[in-house]
Amino acid sequence: MNFSDLGIEPDLVEALADKGILEPFPIQEQTIPIALTGQDIIGQAKTGTGKTFGFGLPLIQALGVNPEPGVKALIVVPTRELAVQVTEDIVLAASHRNTSVVSIYGGKAYEGQIEAIKAGAQIVVGTPGRLLDLAGQKLLSLADVQVMVLDEADKMLDLGFLPDVEKLFAQTSQTRHTMLFSATMPGPVVALARRFMNKPIHIRATSPDESITQANIEHFVYRAHALDKDEVVGRILQAEGRGKTVIFTRTKRAAARLMEELNDRGFSAGSVHGDMSQDARERSMAAFKAGKKDVLIATDVAARGIDVDDVTHVINHTIPEDGEAYLHRVGRTGRAGKTGIAVTFVDWDDLHKWALINKALEMGIPEPVETYSSSPHFLSDLSIPEGTKGRLKLTPIPHKEKQAGQPRNRPAAQEPEKKPRAHDPKDMGDPRGRARTRQRRRTTS
Repeated sequence: MNFSDLGIEPDLVEALADKGILEPFPIQEQTIPIALTGQDIIGQAKTGTGKTFGFGLPLIQALGVNPEPGVKALIVVPTRELAVQVTEDIVLAASHRNTSVVSIYGGKAYEGQIEAIKAGAQIVVGTPGRLLDLAGQKLLSLADVQVMVLDEADKMLDLGFLPDVEKLFAQTSQTRHTMLFSATMPGPVVALARRFMNKPIHIRATSPDESITQANIEHFVYRAHALDKDEVVGRILQAEGRGKTVIFTRTKRAAARLMEELNDRGFSAGSVHGDMSQDARERSMAAFKAGKKDVLIATDVAARGIDVDDVTHVINHTIPEDGEAYLHRVGRTGRAGKTGIAVTFVDWDDLHKWALINKALEMGIPEPVETYSSSPHFLSDLSIPEGTKGRLKLTPIPHKEKQAGQPRNRPAAQEPEKKPRAHDPKDMGDPRGRARTRQRRRTTS
């Protein structure tokens, strides 16, 4: 089956074909025909299954080949990184049409976003906070929105954005076509759908009896020592067949430290975390996608914006908070039907947390194996060649440190100069043979 068989118009099919996208994924096969009829949809699918084109293609097609200027479609996403990724996909699909797309999110200057809106952009992709900000300033009108999409709704809930999403819904017409996509369907998301959607059809991209975790991802869980983790990571990065790799840390500081450590070891690593400016985060993501960096270290905030098809390994340097966070992290690999490897380090203090994740996801790994960088099972599991060390290069020792650690070299033929001996009369300060001494002057008060 191809996109034409699903009812997608030729120019959109051609735009996808130009990028080598020829066959639809299951979520697209199920979603597109229904969305083209204008029926409201709740799409439930794991991350990395192709949801963006599932709602993006019907949305673009609904607006027509030459849509009138002004915001006609709104796509709401939880994070800046996801806004950038979704925008790129929509721009790709609409590249043969006179359709303009703009990203609206915080951390970037207002001017460029406002100019794009005033220029007549028809599709807006944005995060709730900046969208409400511009709408509150009367710079963004949602009154003419025909199609509204809520992507990663469960993440919206986690970040506390659902009240903002409700305000956005309230600013659109009740006759709009609405599509909601989410990996999971917690109660508040279901309530949101019931309130703002018109008899939605619920689509599941997977069969109910399928394993919770993706079958095309191989999972390894190790009880690792904190002081040995960097060496373990360095060896994983030299595993056979290792491609682009995403490493997750719990804190921003840990992400910055690990990036510096891996670069020092000779690897090409970048990072994405909250202490970086938006421009810096985008540059780091662009370098990773382009292959200029093949290791990306991230915190959970950035997880859903990492949409790169050729990620082979995901490493949880610290254990995620719960099963849902675990799925979103490891979902960066095994995308678009490819296989992937997920490695998780569990600290001794986090064994109870892993027990909960293992039970929730039915992993079948109740007791992580105690593992060190030299453990034979670790090298075998991940196809790491024998004798591999966690460095690609030796770190040069600074010149001062090298001098501090070695005795000073003196010319072999030159004897060290001896200090004058006090009993030598010619060096005496007093002709009577007494050494000259500094006398303290007595003073009276």
